Amino acid sequence: MREVAARTEQRVAPVRYFRPPGALPELGFLAACTRCGACIDVCPVHAIIKAPPSAGLAAGTPHLEPAVQACVVCPDMPCARACPTGALVLPADGWASIAMGRLELDPGRCITFQGASCGVCARACPVGERALALDAAGHPVLKPEGCVGCGVCVTACVTIPSSLKLSLS
Repeated sequence: MREVAARTEQRVAPVRYFRPPGALPELGFLAACTRCGACIDVCPVHAIIKAPPSAGLAAGTPHLEPAVQACVVCPDMPCARACPTGALVLPADGWASIAMGRLELDPGRCITFQGASCGVCARACPVGERALALDAAGHPVLKPEGCVGCGVCVTACVTIPSSLKLSLS
């Protein structure tokens, strides 16, 4: 059953987008979202934007481009609260069950693995040590169980391109 759902999703929504926090699984999200823009209007950092007309069935739906403007993990999740259709849902446990993306570290790019002191990513993380910490040597330690995939650390990273990469979950 799960394989059938995955194949259907691949056919219906071949291009995946980073969705705002609390988004239903992609097919449910596409079915429930009316493209009203309420979540876009309440995002304090304007991280939520509309998918372009070329996005097919996803056209006009809200999404994030974390490399451009990361979600800042608002404590009260105004985007989910503003959604009138249930396409975005405020989880009972708040941010604990949110996973917008999966974070990866490229140690070959990270300057701490080359002997430099940094820690910008860990200091910028709005979730804190539950998601991203520094070990005794000052190297970033990713904690997938606590990371919400917001992308703040990716944009804060001092290396170009970033030593951190966010991919869809």
